[in-house]
Amino acid sequence: MTSNDTYLISITGRDQTGVVSIVTGYLFETGANLADSAFAVLGEAFEFSCVAEFSAGASAEEIAEGLRRLEPLSDARITVTSFPFSLSRGKSATITHVVDISGGDRPGLVARISEVLGDYGANIVRMSSKRVPAGDGYDYRTRFAINVDTGRFTALEAALYNTSGSLRLNCGVETILANTADVDK
Repeated sequence: MTSNDTYLISITGRDQTGVVSIVTGYLFETGANLADSAFAVLGEAFEFSCVAEFSAGASAEEIAEGLRRLEPLSDARITVTSFPFSLSRGKSATITHVVDISGGDRPGLVARISEVLGDYGANIVRMSSKRVPAGDGYDYRTRFAINVDTGRFTALEAALYNTSGSLRLNCGVETILANTADVDK
């Protein structure tokens, strides 16, 4: 085989210690070069996804079948599909700020905050939300890693604080990269 095959691999199963090691070890042994990847515990389950480039000519079916043979993945949902996109990241994928929203359960929170981000031209690079025990109930913490132009950040920050305040939630914003123009240097 003369060209590389690139696949999106998604696995969901019952969480257990060592699953990342077993999956990435298998992928390494089969000639995969991992590009972007993510792992998260979701309740009692886990979700692992990655983009992997194979130079050995393995088919999607062969990769999926090999993963299914791994002990911790015998009951997992595994999908391996062709990844038709470039592995290069553009400037809008560089994280410039992290937004933390926390407090009680507010249905529609992710929709409201992501709408505000979109209104100010912010690109969501990564998002996570989790439920944490608090008193006799639960609180929620939602984190958005975003890319936003420096010139729009001050107005966006005010809108985020106003929106979270109207929902009676806490908001925090951390600057990771102050000027997106610095990314190219």
